[in-house]
Amino acid sequence: MEQENELMRYTLRTDLAHEDVSRRKPEELPDVQREELDVQGLRVQKTVIGETAAEKLKKRAGSYFLIELEPGDYHDSKTCRKIELALSEVLDYMLTDLGVKGKRALVVGLGNVNVTPDSLGPYVLDNIIVTRHLFELGTVSEGYSEVCGMSPGVMGTTGIETYDIINAVRGQVEVEFLIVIDALAAASIARVNRSIQITDAGISPGSGVGNKRKEISSQTMGVPVIAIGVPTVVDAVTITSDTIDFILKYLNQEAFGEKRLAEALASTPLKQDFSELELPKEDLREQWMGKIGLLTEAEKRSLIKEVLTPQGYNMMVTPKEVDADVEDLAKLIATSIDITLHESYRNTYLSEKHI
Repeated sequence: MEQENELMRYTLRTDLAHEDVSRRKPEELPDVQREELDVQGLRVQKTVIGETAAEKLKKRAGSYFLIELEPGDYHDSKTCRKIELALSEVLDYMLTDLGVKGKRALVVGLGNVNVTPDSLGPYVLDNIIVTRHLFELGTVSEGYSEVCGMSPGVMGTTGIETYDIINAVRGQVEVEFLIVIDALAAASIARVNRSIQITDAGISPGSGVGNKRKEISSQTMGVPVIAIGVPTVVDAVTITSDTIDFILKYLNQEAFGEKRLAEALASTPLKQDFSELELPKEDLREQWMGKIGLLTEAEKRSLIKEVLTPQGYNMMVTPKEVDADVEDLAKLIATSIDITLHESYRNTYLSEKHI
């Protein structure tokens, strides 16, 4: 029994509410509402977390939207435009739902610009349209909102809590709401750089990688806070656990699945999305993987963590293409914010012919 308890102590490393909720039984979270939406032709998972569930999940109550992307979506100009419009639509919905009447905003890019997987926030800030100084000069064009931005860095380089820096600026600059952008952690390989979370519940910088700082939310800031994040890292436990599942699904597919003609003729194996496939039955899992195949998800991850952590191998990992991914995602998110906040820019954006 003691060993079983040890195996259940693994805490899922994820900032994504959809992942956290998906790994629980519905009866455990009675005040969670889930809905799958189609926004601009993209699959969007909406998760509304109530107070009871928030306490169990150790997340703030609120609405969480997860835009799911396919590999390379944001590198393709046509698909990128769909994502920009989808994200803008979700932002518009949230602003309306929060009762924000004006669009006087402070955009905050969290993260360390010198660490690529953590540089999403500062890169977004480099690409947004800021106008507050133009309002003060009286030279702003019609159709633009009053927007200012900041990148507070990280405590390791400033020596100051991120929250304290933002709160100090917030005390000097009158805004109606905050938009905070940060890199996140995921509990699935398939979601790294392939999903965007938008929430009105705020954010705790560094929570996904075990370095939780002071919370940035409507409760602490006194104005609505919308957080936008992209998971750019996973831990080694997740990679190992997912790989075991993929192997089991692959063996099951090879043993019982029908091969398509294209697969039979292909000189190299065609890419398959194993995350969508079901795991084989228990007896087959035991036959192929022994006792490992019979472990629950939580037990499997706990065992892997128990093996890797003492060796110092439970690292946070990011894809090798992270430089290009972060750059393109930052531009995409910045454009979505701009077309949401600036009506004139939105009209220009929508009038452009897109090839």
